[in-house]
Amino acid sequence: MTEYDVLCVFCGPDGRYGNELGVVRDGAAVPAEGERQAFARKLGFSETVFVDDPELGVIDIYTPTLRLPFAGHPCVGTAWLLDVPALVTPAGVVRTRADGEFTWIAAQAEWVPPRTLRQYDSAAAVDALVVPEPGEWIYAWAWQDEQAGQIRARAFPGRGDGIDEDEATGAAALLLTASLGRPLHISQGRGSQIVTSLRSDGLIEVGGRVRQKKKAEY
Repeated sequence: MTEYDVLCVFCGPDGRYGNELGVVRDGAAVPAEGERQAFARKLGFSETVFVDDPELGVIDIYTPTLRLPFAGHPCVGTAWLLDVPALVTPAGVVRTRADGEFTWIAAQAEWVPPRTLRQYDSAAAVDALVVPEPGEWIYAWAWQDEQAGQIRARAFPGRGDGIDEDEATGAAALLLTASLGRPLHISQGRGSQIVTSLRSDGLIEVGGRVRQKKKAEY
């Protein structure tokens, strides 16, 4: 049996919603890449993290079908769980911080895998979208209040792996922030919230609330 934590990342103010994340704190329990991929597929979350060094924050991230060099909501969730100043991913070192309510990561937009950022005329138009056919990773968004930087978004990974819509997507929020060049408050999915900011060193911060849903074994 392998123990893992289930977190909800980018929760709303009342602690509801957020994107589920599986975290195996003892990565040595699932050492091989093929085993990790199979484990992530069995759990069925949009991402599962394997912690290879909890003190240095070395992590390995998987979707149900592929390994990722970097992803936003896994990094935010794992940063909250491990309480370390940085995470080491294959893409690079992700800086982390916490301010009491939000957990933040700082990363480069270049680390984000390709996404299509598709703007719509209104939040209602985003809400009315049906899940598209697999093949393209689409981040659908519209301004709710452009002056205030408030955005309505939905994410469709398009991988055909059972994750038809992502409840909250940190990497896509990071990419959109880089594209627009301004901090954002994003309402995504059924009720998740993502906040972003731009740092003077060129990194982009993505933050949100995290709560622990349960501990489990598989």
